[in-house]
Amino acid sequence: MYKKALVVVLFILSVFSTSAQKPFVVFGYYAGRPTMIDSFPVEKLTHLCFSFTHLKGSGIAISNKRDSAALQACVALKKRNPSLKVIVSMGGWTGCYSCSPVFAQDSSRKIFASTTKQLLSDFGADGIDLDWEYPVVKGPPGHPYSAADKDNFTALIKTLRDTLGKEKEISFAAGGFTEYINESVDWKKVTPLVDRINLMTYDLITGYDTVTGHHTGLYSTPKQKESCDNAVKMLVKKGVPPGKLLIGAAFYARIWEKVEADNDGLYGKGRFLRGLSFRGYDPYFSKDSGFVYHWDETAAAPWLYNAQKKWFVTYDDERSLAIKTEYAIRKKLNGIMFWQLADDSFEKGLLDVVDQVRKKTMFKRKI
Repeated sequence: MYKKALVVVLFILSVFSTSAQKPFVVFGYYAGRPTMIDSFPVEKLTHLCFSFTHLKGSGIAISNKRDSAALQACVALKKRNPSLKVIVSMGGWTGCYSCSPVFAQDSSRKIFASTTKQLLSDFGADGIDLDWEYPVVKGPPGHPYSAADKDNFTALIKTLRDTLGKEKEISFAAGGFTEYINESVDWKKVTPLVDRINLMTYDLITGYDTVTGHHTGLYSTPKQKESCDNAVKMLVKKGVPPGKLLIGAAFYARIWEKVEADNDGLYGKGRFLRGLSFRGYDPYFSKDSGFVYHWDETAAAPWLYNAQKKWFVTYDDERSLAIKTEYAIRKKLNGIMFWQLADDSFEKGLLDVVDQVRKKTMFKRKI
């Protein structure tokens, strides 16, 4: 009787242990200096994504010695965090100029996949993240795109999976806006082949826009449809499992100039001025400098307005990021990702907020 009871108890414990082993993913992109990365609390990450590699011909390539050293530094952090996965990102906003014509050819896709496998092996990295901005729809000025990109992207993912096998992770950075979600990807074919989908739910108001808004708002508002929640709902409706999705957070602000004071600058006409890393917010955005803090209850997003300078600022802060992390956990998403770690503070940064909320919320769920 005692042995049977013990077996039952051990079985129950093993079930709970197995379910608890599936981590909430905290996926941080990194595009900083090689000598900077070890100053961040990487123990709070599950995935560190080196950014960026690029295409050289049809193969994947690291641009220079600095980037090679940065990737080596990222991999070396496994000594501090043995469970850390180091992912290699290919592309970026202006880094995928030849993606459309190159990935249109089966032979080129095979070369890319084989060189990716070799690069991951050479550096001891754990997977690849594709940041093609964008298949099918317009991306950076002058970047080629074509209706055929949709099927070619599917073929590229399939070739990568066939080449890398199940051992290496495959993810991609997906546009968080309506046009991309509706046009760029065959979600039913691609989703089963990838480990996760990194929704770029930032830059939803871009540097090309002439009307301000929340560039990384969690929820839609009557005047702004694009949001994290909107992107998640659209993809779930298309059949993408929530457990494959990561929502994106911004570790940087976007600043607009020449914005009039109506509604404290929100949804006003203006011109994009610059970005600013989180670590530079204080004292740049201080009250003494003329910035006034505002909170949008509908969007769950902050903004700043400086009436003297006529500057409008949209960004993620500790409050909005905590709510985003809680949202990702509540919706049973794969996790949260952010651009980028080099924008954070070494101590008391936004990564710390994600980690604190994750631990607190996950602990409550277990109880």
